[in-house]
Amino acid sequence: MPRKAGRSPDETRRALLDAAAAVIRTRGVSASLDDIARHAGVSKGGLLYHFPAKDALVRTLAQDILDTFRTEVRKALDPADTAPGRLTRAYVRASLDTSHDEAAIRENIALIAQLMSIPEVAELARADAARWERELHDDGLPRDVVTLVVAAADGASTAPLWGVGIDVAAARRLEQQLLALTLAD
Repeated sequence: MPRKAGRSPDETRRALLDAAAAVIRTRGVSASLDDIARHAGVSKGGLLYHFPAKDALVRTLAQDILDTFRTEVRKALDPADTAPGRLTRAYVRASLDTSHDEAAIRENIALIAQLMSIPEVAELARADAARWERELHDDGLPRDVVTLVVAAADGASTAPLWGVGIDVAAARRLEQQLLALTLAD
């Protein structure tokens, strides 16, 4: 199957990552490259041009998820905020962003759970978590405040996986409470 006319290499690569996410969510990490290529509308050879092996595709998909969250946190930084805890507050805002559909959140968490069964991906996630820990703990707040605020934001953001997501109003209240903890003297 030839590359779809008009699609750039970057667009094809993005389509392959999106297809990998969709197929792995439904079929698990044992999903075939043929299935992923078909879902993306490219040939298997086209997939292999962008990702020479399945592990490269899966690793890139996992890194893309980690990078996307990091980008969301950076976008949530308030340029007017120069007080200690600026990054922690952005982390809270990104984690509790209610603009995402709850079903999409559940799908993303399910995908992450599938990917975490791969040791190399788990190592990527551990390295990313260690980086977050360093950056957040260097953000100028007491360690116990950072630990509490980040744990609460992470817990609330993954609650939809269990079918118990909090409603928008409750998420906004929680966000305000967590942000207030980062500003307390």
